[in-house]
Amino acid sequence: MDIIKNLSTFLLPLFVVCISVDIAYSGSDTRGGTAGATELLVPVGSQGTAMSGAVNASVSGVEAIAWNPAGMARIPGSVELMFSNLNYIGDIKLNYFGVAASLGDVGTLGLTARSLSFGDIPVTTTDFPEGTGTTYSPSYITVGLTFARAFTDRIYGGATVKLINESIIRTSATGFAVDIGIQYVSGSSGLKLGVVLKNLGPKMVFSGQDMESFVEIPGQEPGARQRSLAVPGQQFDLPSTLEMGLGYDFEVAEQHKISIAGNFQNSNYGNDEYSIGLEYAWNNMLFLRGGTNRSQNQSDNIFGPTFGVGVKIPIGTSSVSFDYSYRKTDFFSGSQWITVKAGF
Repeated sequence: MDIIKNLSTFLLPLFVVCISVDIAYSGSDTRGGTAGATELLVPVGSQGTAMSGAVNASVSGVEAIAWNPAGMARIPGSVELMFSNLNYIGDIKLNYFGVAASLGDVGTLGLTARSLSFGDIPVTTTDFPEGTGTTYSPSYITVGLTFARAFTDRIYGGATVKLINESIIRTSATGFAVDIGIQYVSGSSGLKLGVVLKNLGPKMVFSGQDMESFVEIPGQEPGARQRSLAVPGQQFDLPSTLEMGLGYDFEVAEQHKISIAGNFQNSNYGNDEYSIGLEYAWNNMLFLRGGTNRSQNQSDNIFGPTFGVGVKIPIGTSSVSFDYSYRKTDFFSGSQWITVKAGF
């Protein structure tokens, strides 16, 4: 009875918030392309991406920060480090670093940083549409601070505050967002539930010197100096999402476990998405993963099935994990994630 009481105490308010956000920000075709800062939607970590992101309910440790911060409370040791590299579409690359540290009964604290690399892009102007001979490289950086803790032996909650900065030459936009999540992990039954709200925050807007230009005022005297004209930027929403996940673990044999997971995502910028993932684990050392996702308007979905493999090597009381995942992509080369994690 205590478990049921605690579960209702923490889940009921979150579901009320979720329903409110869903009504206010539910996605549709008319909302497509209306959000900015979409680098926040680029997935990180090989474990979650290999299962097409269907890990909201089951992910744990430092990798959970990107999917559901509540899972960070289930860190396997005292400290866990993670580095992930992504070769994304259009030669875009993403580097991601995360660290999580247990603070005992207080909870777990995490820090993350992600950076997108677009390479060198030629500078073009109205006078030199073929290029000026110089290049520039946009800078998209997001840093986050996460706190998570266990409310009971089965209920976990967590939140992340993220600082977002997008900079293109002398024009930039800065904002912040919040992720709030909760997980319910049953005892021996293997059932797991997860709910997370991502990227909740105020609108962002671009400003800077490159949005200014010198013009001649109509009707002014010949030879008069040009005046500076600043073009105000249009505000844009963050890509907020509501996600609900379900997972279940099957103990096939003493050293063999199969985990199946599903996820539903509703957003304020497009159609609903559904994903399902599968993981086979041998002796908690070798992992084979796969997944797929679907959208309400599947013709707009350029991403296909995913698969991956992972190896966890115990070293005394510590461990090192190497994970790889691949996602088929239409019109571009497939995306590939390489992730290294170390736990102490």
